[in-house]
Amino acid sequence: MSAIDELVAEFARLPGIGRKTAQRLTFHLLQQPPEQAGRLADALSAVSERVRPCEECGNLTESQPCAICQDPRRDAGLLCVVEESSAVALVDRAADFRGRYHVLGGRLSPLEGIGPEALRLDRLVTRVRDGGVREVILATNPSMEGEVTATYIQQLLAGLDVRVTRLARGLPVGGDLEYVDGVTLAHALLARQELR
Repeated sequence: MSAIDELVAEFARLPGIGRKTAQRLTFHLLQQPPEQAGRLADALSAVSERVRPCEECGNLTESQPCAICQDPRRDAGLLCVVEESSAVALVDRAADFRGRYHVLGGRLSPLEGIGPEALRLDRLVTRVRDGGVREVILATNPSMEGEVTATYIQQLLAGLDVRVTRLARGLPVGGDLEYVDGVTLAHALLARQELR
């Protein structure tokens, strides 16, 4: 296999990158000065060497614990559970959330062979049992696997003294009812609010 084919194959392994996009990326890099490819290689190497999951929450970080877990202004009693580290930045950017996080490292998916032992569920239970956590907010994706994961966590925490909530789901702002799927519409109806 040629060096070009190897790079195309490696790019194609990335999520959301098909073979044609992998080829475009490869040929784009080949048209750049060699030092640009070197900077990319150095950045990939540095990330691989320096970034690790936070020992406390599982978020990707270069320091232990991560900056969020170290921040004394964060409410340690409010714990937002997400599937992946990318969701931490998304929730932090989009909302005025001042609590802390727990990154599962995936979601339950029996069809893909991902069971509870593959996720950071033991650490979540330990954090809740150690005390101080008043509320666990389940922010798993609204997919079938995300729902199964949220239900499993709810059952796992059922015997503990903690409030377990789920992110609200409903109609998007600016959306049109004719394009909304039935499940989203059903959740929006169940979570309706009185106008005041």
